[in-house]
Amino acid sequence: MGVLRALASRAASLGLVLLVVITVLVAILGASGFSEKVLTATINEELRNLRQSLAQRITDPAELEAAIETRRQELVSAYGLDKPWYYRLPDLIRRVILLDLGESRLIESFSGSRRVADIIAERIPFTVMLVTSATLISTLAGIYVGLRLALNPGSKKDRLITYFAAISNGLPSWWTGIILMLVLVYYARLLPPGGIMSSPPPTEPLMLVIDVLLHSILPIATLVTVSIGPAIYAVRTVVLNTAQEDFVDVARARGLPEGIVMRRHILRPAAPPIITIAVFSLAGSLGGAILTETIFNWPGMGRLYYDSVVRGDEAIIVALTYMYGLIYVGARLLLETLYIVLDPRVRY
Repeated sequence: MGVLRALASRAASLGLVLLVVITVLVAILGASGFSEKVLTATINEELRNLRQSLAQRITDPAELEAAIETRRQELVSAYGLDKPWYYRLPDLIRRVILLDLGESRLIESFSGSRRVADIIAERIPFTVMLVTSATLISTLAGIYVGLRLALNPGSKKDRLITYFAAISNGLPSWWTGIILMLVLVYYARLLPPGGIMSSPPPTEPLMLVIDVLLHSILPIATLVTVSIGPAIYAVRTVVLNTAQEDFVDVARARGLPEGIVMRRHILRPAAPPIITIAVFSLAGSLGGAILTETIFNWPGMGRLYYDSVVRGDEAIIVALTYMYGLIYVGARLLLETLYIVLDPRVRY
């Protein structure tokens, strides 16, 4: 019960942080007039649909305009546009939390819907598929290679891979993606240039899965190339620092087998910072794959963010900003849980 109480307390504190962030964001949007633009666009869309419906029953133009104007005044009062922006603050916070931001002005979902919640819900699985795969590969490779390097510091292999890690860390994702595309698509002609599937897509389920996997190789390879170096170097540094602690020397002096020393006295204490790096890399990549998804026309949240900024779709920008904040809070809560599992001292 003490563990659950601690987790509940930390979840509440992180939720409060997210609420404060949303409040500040909404206050800025309200003071800048953005919320008024969003609500006005929602009202105009509803009035447009109403006009099409009433035009079939009302033939007199003056009567039609009077009915629409009456409805406009009702909507203005209902949404609070007849009052200063700070009166709308609580309702706008609720709308952002529920992703009830009305309809997008310019962007549609794959099914043709303009609802902000529908548009984002369709993009999340594609980003998770891309980023989770790349992060998993980078993390596992970083742990394996970084552990090997930490056991032989200063060796030739250690120096070479350290140089590679520095180069990988400095590579821009957009440049790496373009180079990989030039080599593997236009020169070698081994992979498709972009998108998530061919046009038209294969009809057989197995061929469709293979087609999606082929289209995902380039963006995943790009993310792995720019992230595997930092992962290797981070693991190497953490494990190397832990291996030099006094309790490791004591364990070896007691005559414990090297495997037990490695698992219990090096990897276990080094696990929390390694897990922290992995989880925050995943959370950061979910919001940071904007350029990679744009280059390869991958229909995820990153590409959606790019399109919404370029086309000036404010509702999508606000919703995605909230989603990224929610991802960060979720990552923090996951880390708190993992800390308790990996290091029992945390619960005290």
